[in-house]
Amino acid sequence: MSASTAPVRCVLTMALCTPLLLSACGRSETPAEPPAAEAHDPAAHAAPVTAGWTATDGIETPESVYVDPSSGFIFVSQIAGAPDGRDGNGRIVKLGGDGTVVSSTFTTGLNAPKGLRSHGGTLWTADLDEVVAIDVETGTIRSRLKIAGALFLNDVAVGQDGTVYVSDMMANRIYVVRDGMASVFAEGEQLEWPNGLLVDGTRLIVGGWGKPEADFSTKVPGRLFALDLQTKQKTLITPKPFANIDGVELDGRGGYIVTDYVAGKVLQVTASGEARELRQFMPGTADFAFVPAGNVLIVPHMNENKVAAYDLSDVLK
Repeated sequence: MSASTAPVRCVLTMALCTPLLLSACGRSETPAEPPAAEAHDPAAHAAPVTAGWTATDGIETPESVYVDPSSGFIFVSQIAGAPDGRDGNGRIVKLGGDGTVVSSTFTTGLNAPKGLRSHGGTLWTADLDEVVAIDVETGTIRSRLKIAGALFLNDVAVGQDGTVYVSDMMANRIYVVRDGMASVFAEGEQLEWPNGLLVDGTRLIVGGWGKPEADFSTKVPGRLFALDLQTKQKTLITPKPFANIDGVELDGRGGYIVTDYVAGKVLQVTASGEARELRQFMPGTADFAFVPAGNVLIVPHMNENKVAAYDLSDVLK
């Protein structure tokens, strides 16, 4: 999402977004069942996710929001500086389902973490040129995998088998991480400068940013499309370019919800490729979370240093 604080995600989101730089039901990256000890410990689970709250305490340049399906807790990546800064200020914040800050320093010692996703007790995040594995219960960093040649790692997605996919918007590349090793999954301009990622069944859903100018604006924005996980064949979901796409989630209705970081918009994309605006905010709507049960949208307002939850029941179709 960004190149500067504002751009942080897309290209920041890229995270960058940068002003550019980047849940649901039916998600393919469903984590394994929690350990028995956790299952019997009420403190290990958050209250249901609700709408109508705003969190600002301890929130600094938030790029990605993720609701862990096993525990119900909300995790938010904090760039806390420039989206490309190697300053060690980056961290992960843990929130309850009502937005209460459980820990503002759940994980520290990162640089500019962006996308988040969990699987089997591990929370994954993309941090500049590293893919970091974090213990989802304790916040302890389990491993850091440096990817040679990476320019600006942004979003992460995880398959049902635990395979991790990572977008590199500036390099026009998507990496795959398996068994502690990284390789190129796809690359080239056909990826439309990929930002948001989501595994949906046998497909990797990709949100294109569009070719960024120096300020991360684009003459032609990106499209939403799918890559077959086996053949890597590209299938367009939106026939026409329509947004500088940052976050991508399932809408629980057979389609998707995406954010346009630069325009500050939240949009719904139907399975047939129709896009309609749901909400309009200030620029900086980065990698959000969506909970179909309750139609709760949780948005990291990256340029405003806040995270807020909204009820989309009145606008979703």
